[in-house]
Amino acid sequence: MEVAIHITDLVKRYKNADKNSLDHIDLAVHQGEKFGIFGPNGAGKTTLISVLCGILEPTSGKVSYHFDSRDLAIRELLPHVGFVPQDFAFYPELTPMQNLKYFGALYGISSTVLAARIDRLLEQVGLNHVKDKKVGTFSGGMKRRINLAIGLINQPKLLFLDEPTVGVDVQSKVAIVSLLEEINRDGTTIIYTSHHLKEAEDFCDRIALIDEGKIIAIDTLDQLLQANQVSNLEDLLIRLTGKHLRD
Repeated sequence: MEVAIHITDLVKRYKNADKNSLDHIDLAVHQGEKFGIFGPNGAGKTTLISVLCGILEPTSGKVSYHFDSRDLAIRELLPHVGFVPQDFAFYPELTPMQNLKYFGALYGISSTVLAARIDRLLEQVGLNHVKDKKVGTFSGGMKRRINLAIGLINQPKLLFLDEPTVGVDVQSKVAIVSLLEEINRDGTTIIYTSHHLKEAEDFCDRIALIDEGKIIAIDTLDQLLQANQVSNLEDLLIRLTGKHLRD
């Protein structure tokens, strides 16, 4: 597999902080991979994803991107990046159709292409029947699904997911994971983090465990479970990061 993202000696220290939030991280994510990043609260997961998305500047180190046989700067890659945050990122007073038109226009997608893409996405996330209702009136699962659709409007080559199924019912969770599997089969590289560890076990090709800003383990789940003599991802996290509470 070709490398999609190559991280070398990455450091991030926030202003006036007494330690690094990311502490000399080396990591490679392969093209077409479903890559999970897991760790306790405050471990550095959100900071790492924010750096990879170009939201935060690293203090030092390098992040390289490689797609379509080309090395790209993050600014070149951004039109091909999707980000689905844990917090809802839509306008609740607008309908699904209006939200998708707005975010699609930000990417400069032509009206004809955008209309067809919106129809397909609304069908995929099961919201076609409420496409003209205000999103603010939706259930939690419906809001999660429109949140995902917005992140997919530009047909990203690289998709970042932060807790994409938190607080949803089983049916919405199955629909979201099924759509993610589909776009991954079509070639989208996915970087994923969640506290739903059973879901992560089934979804991710490889995982990295991060704690106190350091990568403490990286491999396929099967290899990590075998190496640490545990039976599931939850036990693996406890084994490697301890039982003390994180706030």
